[in-house]
Amino acid sequence: MALLLLRNRNASALGIPRILRDNVEPFSLNSEKIIGAFASVDVIIRSYCSGSGMKKFDFTDLTRPHTWYPLARKKVRKVILHVGPTNSGKTHQALSRLESSSSGIYCGPLRLLAWEVAKRLNKANVSCDLITGQEREEVDGAKHRAVTVEMADVVSDYDCAVIDEIQMLGCKTRGFSFTRALLGISANELHLCGDPAAVPLIQQILQVTGDDVTVQSYERLSPLVPLNVPLGSFSNIQTGDCIVTFSRHEIYRLKKAIESRGKHLCSIVYGSLPPETRTRQATRFNDASSEFDVLVASDAIGMGLNLNISRIIFSTMKKFDGVELRDLTVPEVKQIAGRAGRYGSKFPFGEVTCLDSEDLPLLHKSLLDPSPMLESAGLFPNFDLIYMYSRLHPDSSLYGILEHFLENAKLSKNYFFANCEEVLKVATVIDQLPLRLHEKYLFCISPVDMNDDISSQGLTQFATNYSKKGIVQLREIFTPGTLQVPKTQAALRELESIHKVLDLYVWLSFRLEESFPDRELAASQKAICSMLIEEFLERLGWQKPRVKKVTPRPKLSSLLSRDVKQYL
Repeated sequence: MALLLLRNRNASALGIPRILRDNVEPFSLNSEKIIGAFASVDVIIRSYCSGSGMKKFDFTDLTRPHTWYPLARKKVRKVILHVGPTNSGKTHQALSRLESSSSGIYCGPLRLLAWEVAKRLNKANVSCDLITGQEREEVDGAKHRAVTVEMADVVSDYDCAVIDEIQMLGCKTRGFSFTRALLGISANELHLCGDPAAVPLIQQILQVTGDDVTVQSYERLSPLVPLNVPLGSFSNIQTGDCIVTFSRHEIYRLKKAIESRGKHLCSIVYGSLPPETRTRQATRFNDASSEFDVLVASDAIGMGLNLNISRIIFSTMKKFDGVELRDLTVPEVKQIAGRAGRYGSKFPFGEVTCLDSEDLPLLHKSLLDPSPMLESAGLFPNFDLIYMYSRLHPDSSLYGILEHFLENAKLSKNYFFANCEEVLKVATVIDQLPLRLHEKYLFCISPVDMNDDISSQGLTQFATNYSKKGIVQLREIFTPGTLQVPKTQAALRELESIHKVLDLYVWLSFRLEESFPDRELAASQKAICSMLIEEFLERLGWQKPRVKKVTPRPKLSSLLSRDVKQYL
């Protein structure tokens, strides 16, 4: 297995999840632009305070976050809430309005969703840019954008805007990005798509903005039938089935158990697979001519992929959430179960059941119960506030500034602070480097998996090299041309980690363009990683060949397919 050549292996392996990511200027940032932004912040400070008056201004008062977005407050927005269950057509209606608008922006929770919307609009001859943390695909003359929600543009005017999965404003880690988009996007029409449980909270939040709010409710377009009989034996697996579990180990165990019977081949989808690989796995499963007619997946299928699933089968109704093994929540069950019987697919209705009979009562109860109403939305101060607050504590570290700010900040009842524990951990490492505040902040909000040693170590090394030389060459920690098809699941995990490090480099290159000059090399190596992972899933992820005749595969004397070889 090809190794990522990370030097200084004893470096601290601290990293962060997706918490403050892209809470900065939502497009390409070089150093000059950032410095210019700070000059404007200094003007803001002087406008608020003069002389000793600065100490009188309370930067920790976050009780009126709607005032952070003056452009949006200049207009009375027409806000339409499209709410209903999965597969009810609510997002389709909002996107139809976006497609017919003179200018617009789509904000989704996943890159896959942004890709899908950009593709849809461009296919309809509505020029649309794709902008995520790691991609910039700009179309000449485009007045529409499809973005991940962290990249929501709050400094431009639009005719129409769509925020998908708006109930995620209650997410403890990413909720603040949805709140920012909700309050900050300046659009004549703002369409919010999601669960009815978010409606009362959004209505309360928007009372102070003066926006015109209406609610449109939707019903599911095709029936979803909860079965009274469990799957029982894997011999009862059928074409179009999707069996859901919540760990990588279980995904591969179930895949092996199903395929060993010689009747079905399984595509797989789980969160740590690269987005491109997940898309190809889903495409193969959806293809009626493909032999991969069963899907084994995690809850990553809950959003972002259009799947032709006939029946959802829960292998368990419990999930480890990083803290404890708990029962699935009502929203989780409904989000996953609702993927069966997608409207317009070859299946006129969807079915849902469990592997074991003991789990059926919780499944049935969860499908009948309403989702609990959201009580508050995530919030976190933007960098401008952090910077201004730092002027009051000029000798403090970023960790000290953040900690002190959070301890003293004031919120209204409609908001909660996003979980920033991991950010503080990263700040303790970054504070040891000779970096300016905005540079430290940028590395703290980068997309790093805290639980992945290689990924988090990559961030530490990138930041260290940047602080020493001001430029980070990818070849300093990575040797192109050494990647190979993994032979074991451990090697697969390592390749997935390498993909994360390359993804991180691309993310940084869009924000510190001159200092991270190897974006094209990193992007091409990312593509190779995805293809090698796909090669593993296709060749080595299952143990027994099918009984039916299949297309002969190339010999494994070389583990690389022709498609992969051309990139190497």
